[in-house]
Amino acid sequence: MTTEWPLRTDELPALLPLLAGTEAPAMPGLPGDPTRPDSVHAVQAHLDNVLPALQSLSRQSYHLAAWGEELARRLLRGQRLLAAGNGGSAAEAQHLTAELVGRFDGERVPFSAISLHAETSAVTAIANDYGFDELFARQVRAHGRSGDVLMLLSTSGKSPNLLRAVDAARRLNVTTWALTGPAPNPLAERCDEAVAIDALSANAQEGHLIALHAVCRAFDAEVARRGRTAAPEGGLP
Repeated sequence: MTTEWPLRTDELPALLPLLAGTEAPAMPGLPGDPTRPDSVHAVQAHLDNVLPALQSLSRQSYHLAAWGEELARRLLRGQRLLAAGNGGSAAEAQHLTAELVGRFDGERVPFSAISLHAETSAVTAIANDYGFDELFARQVRAHGRSGDVLMLLSTSGKSPNLLRAVDAARRLNVTTWALTGPAPNPLAERCDEAVAIDALSANAQEGHLIALHAVCRAFDAEVARRGRTAAPEGGLP
């Protein structure tokens, strides 16, 4: 049986030194004896490396806000977001599309957003018939329309299937945005715009989720500002 240990308000002060890179006092009531220094140091090092990712994102907050506003303007006109990534980045991309088709914080209309890796029959058919490098490019050619946005996520910025998707999008006048790890990298250079997180790979990927939530906040703020209360029909003038 798994025992759950919910975080209490009175435990928060003990966590704050972790984020500041200092040693936190032991928290009472946790199971086991935390005396394995290798594990403790590995965890502490990982938590310490969250800070550079957050700092990198903070320096690009204006860029994230601009993405959210522009995405709202386009989706309100009836255009759509396409998103893609590999592995953990695929999960992050699907998280974003779920926030747009569903909702983020408050109630609002749904918007068109498609994760290109999520339809397993299409994914396996394309990979089998055309090769994995063509996986996203072919779907961009199928779904992409002029004025749509293609969001690509990659910690390395080197995935061939994402780079080919950018080339396909360019031919269709689909705008390309990239969330990557440290720049320079090929994906950031090839896309129209990029937010590159200067952190270790795992921490950069954690930063991607924070970046996506930030974009969603700006998106919702712009939708609310425009006062839309019903789904767009046939696009806005």
